Amino acid sequence: MITVLFTKQSNYPVSSPRIKSILKSFLAENGIVSDAEVSLALVGEAKMLDIGKKYLKDKKLHNVLSFTVEEKGKNFIYPPDKLYLGEIIVCYPKVVDEAKMENKRIENKVIELVEHGALHLLGVHHE
Repeated sequence: MITVLFTKQSNYPVSSPRIKSILKSFLAENGIVSDAEVSLALVGEAKMLDIGKKYLKDKKLHNVLSFTVEEKGKNFIYPPDKLYLGEIIVCYPKVVDEAKMENKRIENKVIELVEHGALHLLGVHHE
């Protein structure tokens, strides 16, 4: 079973159950067959800028960031029967802007970026 821990920094109007379900299916389709857990957060611009500054040493407003446990430098202790994949963080205000520019539904853009972040957690990186 794949568990998605989903938090929103504000009351962003997206369907948490739908996004969690799509993420679980996406991970299963991409090879996650054991019990696993992933954290997903929708945050505002200030929080995303803080995260970028702290972990990437930049001042860029990212639309999505993802971190494995090793990348964040945390010493988590998880039960041996569950795989912790990491964190996916999406900047909701940036997603709204991008969705408008691309003529997409906001929630669909969120899902696109969540899947992109999930690929990073699975070791798929772009140049």
